[in-house]
Amino acid sequence: MNFSNILAEIEKLDPEVYERTSGRRNVIKNWSRKVSMAALPFALGSLFQKTYAQSATDVIGVLNYALTLEYLERNFYQMALASSGLIPAGPARTAIQTIYAHEAAHVTFLRTAITASGGTPVGDAADGGTLRFDFSAGDSAAMNGPLATVFSDYGLFLAVAQTFEDTGVRAYKGQAAALISNNDVLTAALQIHSVEARHAAHIRSMRRAAGGPWLTGTPKPWITGKQSNISSTLVQASYDGEELTTQGGVSIIGLGGASVDAATESFDEPLTMAQVTAIVGPFIY
Repeated sequence: MNFSNILAEIEKLDPEVYERTSGRRNVIKNWSRKVSMAALPFALGSLFQKTYAQSATDVIGVLNYALTLEYLERNFYQMALASSGLIPAGPARTAIQTIYAHEAAHVTFLRTAITASGGTPVGDAADGGTLRFDFSAGDSAAMNGPLATVFSDYGLFLAVAQTFEDTGVRAYKGQAAALISNNDVLTAALQIHSVEARHAAHIRSMRRAAGGPWLTGTPKPWITGKQSNISSTLVQASYDGEELTTQGGVSIIGLGGASVDAATESFDEPLTMAQVTAIVGPFIY
């Protein structure tokens, strides 16, 4: 759910997108070295308008899909910060404020990029749009789903935050293969991806410190097997598949004395777009 992730989706839809401009390497080089972050959305819009013509609607659709996911994360942290007494003052609240600021920046960037591309950004209620979120996972305005106390129970809030962050890391990794042919874009993607992974690790450390009934086992900065360390089966889809012990056809168990746990902890596994959509579906109505 980052800029490079969007480029991966666009390149999958149209592998020749960069060749139809001034050449893949030159375009990415100009973006990464000459365009400021403030001007990037408008440069992006200009490129889309020059490149796509009749297919611009498809590109805007990809951007709006990404924007919807960014709204989900931004609004989750926004509502948590507005919930009186939920997040303890001090380092915990500062951390959540920082993560919220990152998600808000993503929303602003995507809305600007879509507008600059001649499209209309999707919006949530605050923007006069139709997007609605139910963070109780009930898929309705009643907000009475199985996670109904998410903004009154600090332990549950952290558990849901961890799931969102871990899912985001795996979703982002699922698009990395589309960037292999673009060294400059892949480098930028890895830089952004590492920050997202740090968010996930920090939320996990916050859960370990906070304890509470939603905690099972001992959360580590990484994922062991397919353990969520959350005492609910509702989140398991976000962790299934992480238990693999074979990479590139090679079994990691026993290499250098590696245990089964070490073999699973050493690698993150991707999630497909279909899997991510199924996971976040109950939170959007």
